[in-house]
Amino acid sequence: SMNNLATTFGRQGRWKEAEELLVPVTETRKKLLGLEHPATLESIGNLALTIKSQGRLSEAEELEVQVLETRKRILGLEHPSTLRSMNNLAFTWKKCGRSAAALKLIEECVLLRVRILGTDHPDTVSSHEALLAWQAEDAREMETDSSINEDLDVS
Repeated sequence: SMNNLATTFGRQGRWKEAEELLVPVTETRKKLLGLEHPATLESIGNLALTIKSQGRLSEAEELEVQVLETRKRILGLEHPSTLRSMNNLAFTWKKCGRSAAALKLIEECVLLRVRILGTDHPDTVSSHEALLAWQAEDAREMETDSSINEDLDVS
């Protein structure tokens, strides 16, 4: 119930209140269920999203990497929860300015989601839209960089 209430607070943008609930939920789940239990990983992932929403990107990244690596090991690369973690980490890396790493990860996520969930699944569509937007952004940046270099070469 506390986890669900924290999720509701998060959807309302009440990030601090969500975090105040998620920290004890996560710690309790770690103690009772262990670090590799799906419910514990769910809480850690939710905590990471909450922290990221407050601008604490490095803390969020650390948690998201932990969740992704654990889910890969326990559930496998093709499990929907693993793919959700992959998607979330890609968005964090993008916010951190690690565009190349984010783009590579979201590309992998899209390919796997298409194969596992299908092209019309909402998660696939969402990741694919992000991929297209990020690719377009990179293309615009390359054009800008190219035109800047061309301007600098003019005598």
